[in-house]
Amino acid sequence: MTNSLNIPDLLMASLAPLQPELPRMILESFAAQGYRQGILSTAQVRTLLGHDSRWETEDFLAQHEAWPGPSAAEMASGAQALRSVPLP
Repeated sequence: MTNSLNIPDLLMASLAPLQPELPRMILESFAAQGYRQGILSTAQVRTLLGHDSRWETEDFLAQHEAWPGPSAAEMASGAQALRSVPLP
């Protein structure tokens, strides 16, 4: 599937220096944010960006500081662990 993004001409003028790299930058931003939000898996990011290996994808995600958020179960477990810590 192909999608297009409409950017007003006024903004494109200021983005002109990025023009050759702009589509890739947008795609990478989408992939990183999708991973952060738990919408995309590591495998899906790899496919989307055409990486040759899982490690290339892991490097990409690390460079973009894209870490998945904690699950509700992990948050509950962490809260329970904090409750069990004795106060001084």
